[in-house]
Amino acid sequence: MNISTTVPDAVLPAPIAPDQRRHKRVKMVIPGRFMRADKEEFPCRVLAISVGGADVATDQVVEPGERIVIYLDELGGIEGVAARPFSGGFAMDFKVTIRRQQKLAAQLTWLLNQAEIGAAEQRRPGHDRIKLDRKPITVVFANGDSVQCAALDVSISGAKIESPVRPPVSSEIYVSKLRARVVRHHPEGFSVQFMDIQEVRAIRRHFG
Repeated sequence: MNISTTVPDAVLPAPIAPDQRRHKRVKMVIPGRFMRADKEEFPCRVLAISVGGADVATDQVVEPGERIVIYLDELGGIEGVAARPFSGGFAMDFKVTIRRQQKLAAQLTWLLNQAEIGAAEQRRPGHDRIKLDRKPITVVFANGDSVQCAALDVSISGAKIESPVRPPVSSEIYVSKLRARVVRHHPEGFSVQFMDIQEVRAIRRHFG
């Protein structure tokens, strides 16, 4: 799932204030879906979000005060109420526990940090892609499940993986026995950043 962000001058507030209206929403486009009070689900896109609420784009007309649960792969399910409609969507106030709010703040901060450092592939200066013969590799997920994938391209700091399964962004996995973190989704699969910078010969050994 692709995420586009615009990082504002201000960062997410910390510590979390009890008044949700004090939370500045940042532009962050995330596809997802939401469930209305009658349990029907509809596709949507978050246009801006904070720990206190979100602006949601949808063709559905939602009434102020209606209970909503929005589902985003990177953030999980978030409960709340529709605050006000706008052309093409509605504003939503989150109704979550302080603990969930704190977790959400950490997740949003992480996503913003990825945007700031160029989340496209998590490349670092001088970390050119290494030419390799394409061969099957094993990816092991956090729950122990494994799947055969292919590395579309690799550098000493990360890799772009073709996979039928997309693990959650920020989850830790093993890619051909190298510990890595999922940094984004793309149409073919997902991209990872290795936990440690690798030597070229190690990359060739694991992926060549």
